[in-house]
Amino acid sequence: MGLDVIEGPQIESRAARPTLGIRLITPFRGMLAVRDALISELAAWCEERGVEPGGPFFLRLHVIDMAGDMDIEVGVLDTTGPADDRVRSGSAPAGEYAVLAYRGSSMQANRMLLGWLPETDREFDAEPTTATWAGRFEIIRTDPRLEKRKTAWITELAFLLRS
Repeated sequence: MGLDVIEGPQIESRAARPTLGIRLITPFRGMLAVRDALISELAAWCEERGVEPGGPFFLRLHVIDMAGDMDIEVGVLDTTGPADDRVRSGSAPAGEYAVLAYRGSSMQANRMLLGWLPETDREFDAEPTTATWAGRFEIIRTDPRLEKRKTAWITELAFLLRS
C-alpha cells in the first residue's frame, strides 16, 4: 500500500479539546482490529445515550511498545457526555502539534512525520525511557461509520510537541 500525503507535515497550535473514549492495554499485534471494534462500541454507546459525536474518532497512543503491549485509547473529539466505567471523559491537550494528513500506509506516514521533526529543531512531548506520549493521536477524518473501506480513510497524525 502506498502513501498519499493530503497535507503536511507542518506544525499547528491547537486548543484543548474534550473527548470521550475507551482506554485499554492491548498487544501491538492486532491493535488495529481492537481499534476498529472499539470505534464500533463507542459509536453504539453514543447512539444509545443520545450523544452526538462533535468531532472525529481517534486512536490515541499513550504508551508504545511494538514488541509488547500498547496503552491505547479510542475516542471521539469535541464530545462530552455521561461517562461511565467503560467510556471516560478526557481531553486532547492544548499545544503545538506536528501534523500530517494522509491516505494509505500508516507505517509510512508515521515514519515520515517522525523523520521530519528533527528538521524543525523541536521535540515530541514523549518520555523515551518509558515510551509514554503526552499526546500522540491518529485522528480519522473520514467517518468510519459511513466509510468502511480503511484504504479510503483520510487519517491525521497529530503528535504533541514539547513546549
